[in-house]
Amino acid sequence: MSLAVAVVGGLHADARRAAVDRLLADVPGSVVLHHDLATAAAGTVVRTVRDRDGALSSGETPLVDDCACCALREDLVPELRRLAADGTTRLAVVELWDSVEPKAMAEVIVSGGLTVTSVITAVDPALVLPYLGNGDDLAEAGLAAAATDRRTVADTFARQLEYAPVLAVADSPEADDEDRELLAQLHPTARQVPIGHGALAGTPPPPPLLPPDGAAPAPEPAAARAPEPQAPEGQQPRDPLTPAPPAQAPLVRAALAGFDVEAAAAAQHPACARLPAEADGHGVSTLVWHRRRPFHPERLYAALEDLTCAAARSRGRFWLADKPDALLHWDAAGGALCVESAGPWLAALPDAAWELVPPVRRAAAALDWHPEHGDRCNHLVFTSPALDRDGLAHLLETCLLTDAEYAAGRAAWKRLPPAFDTLLEI
Repeated sequence: MSLAVAVVGGLHADARRAAVDRLLADVPGSVVLHHDLATAAAGTVVRTVRDRDGALSSGETPLVDDCACCALREDLVPELRRLAADGTTRLAVVELWDSVEPKAMAEVIVSGGLTVTSVITAVDPALVLPYLGNGDDLAEAGLAAAATDRRTVADTFARQLEYAPVLAVADSPEADDEDRELLAQLHPTARQVPIGHGALAGTPPPPPLLPPDGAAPAPEPAAARAPEPQAPEGQQPRDPLTPAPPAQAPLVRAALAGFDVEAAAAAQHPACARLPAEADGHGVSTLVWHRRRPFHPERLYAALEDLTCAAARSRGRFWLADKPDALLHWDAAGGALCVESAGPWLAALPDAAWELVPPVRRAAAALDWHPEHGDRCNHLVFTSPALDRDGLAHLLETCLLTDAEYAAGRAAWKRLPPAFDTLLEI
């Protein structure tokens, strides 16, 4: 039996545990592995393995280079290989600790020769906006995965949400239409699977694939049985004493659907990210702002605070007139902005270097190619309740080069004040 591995993560711990328990209840022969990083300050990480009936094993693994996530990486793959070699586990659910991001763990598992069949982020819709608006450091919330962890609650949650192709959505009585709309606009391509809420203790087990003792089950009373359907021509009819396999629950189907780590990574890269489209509903809006003209570095820098605080979430790629060859990544949540270089634009590379670029990026550039600027562009997306679309668009327009500045040409652009050098650590 090949081992399927489903990664389930998310900062919404109650929703995450509900999703994991749902899978344990619905998939016979499934187990969950969890590494608790809360004890990392004491120098260890605690690993537990359990099935639907309770704990199967537990153990401690020491920190690796004072890094709890490194210890998780070192311990996780051997445990999964042990389960695969045992041959009795159908599905291994890797339940990530609160602030662990699924991208790194999915890639570690695949690099270890195992098969990730899904990455799922569990979400409580009522908590989406509060978490996106939380600019606190993870350390302040007791959620840092290492002493050097400088991530915030907001940016960590945003990456957990946007990486996963499946969202396990808790049935939260506090959630309203605005909350659900915000979730849908933040990740419109995700498959949302409802998981109910609360503990799943007492959930009846799914019908067994075979009778426990190998004997045929007792037939139903004649009055209660539906007529046996006829088999198609040329096919043997099903033995009425052999129970049919149970229909898979939606979360089980999602957990076993298959997952491509390379495609998932490409979908997050700023050069070819699948960004949300324009949307407006239930008080939530998404503005897609796409322009070919570069930003004036000083004017954009002066507007950063207003632009960052204009939306609960914004992301995308942009270019500065004084750095025309650098593809810059915009990533904002919780009132904080991260700007970093994502390498050169394809238009800045010699033709021979294109063969070294992944095909998905070449395809994305070709779809958006400009005869003068190539793939250089500003493509920013802002999503938020009560978004001032007109005001935001106007502010962005004022940050572009004017007609006169644009006409001066690239030699003049490169002499503009390098306002972003501090942010980019140049």
